[in-house]
Amino acid sequence: MTDQPHILIVASPYYAHITAELVRGAVARLEAAEATWEQFSVPGVFEIPAAIAMAMRAPEFQGNRRRFDGYVALGCVIRGETTHYDYVCGESARALQDLAVRHCLALGYGIVTVENEEQARERAFVDRRDKGGDAAAACLAMIGIKRDLNLFPR
Repeated sequence: MTDQPHILIVASPYYAHITAELVRGAVARLEAAEATWEQFSVPGVFEIPAAIAMAMRAPEFQGNRRRFDGYVALGCVIRGETTHYDYVCGESARALQDLAVRHCLALGYGIVTVENEEQARERAFVDRRDKGGDAAAACLAMIGIKRDLNLFPR
C-alpha cells in the first residue's frame, strides 16, 4: 500500500444540504491526512452498501491490491410518519457492518439517523459535530489497524 490511502466516499444526497456538509467534513479530514479520494452518489442511504460492494469488485489499479483502501458512507435519514425510517436505518447499517466484518473493510459510518432536521444539522455541520469528518477519521484509523496487522497486500 502506498503511504497515502485512497478512499471511496459514497454519499446519498437525498437531503442534499445535510449530505453536502457531511462530505465537506469528510473531505477536509481526508485532505488533512493527505489521502486521495473519489466520490460516488447513490439515490438513497439504502443503496450505499450495494455501491460499496460494487466498488470492492472494481478493477485494481496497482498490483494485486484493491482500488480503494477504505470507504466512507455518508447520508441522512430523518424519521417520517411510517416505519420506512426503521427499515432504511437498520438494514443499511446492518449491511455495512456485514461488509466491513466479512471483508475486513476499513469503513467509516457517517449516516446520521435523526428525528428532525435540526438534529441532522447539529450532527452534520462542520462547525458543529462534524460526523462526516468523524467518519473519515474512523476510516483512516481502521486503515491504520489494517497496516499494523499487515493485512494489505504488498
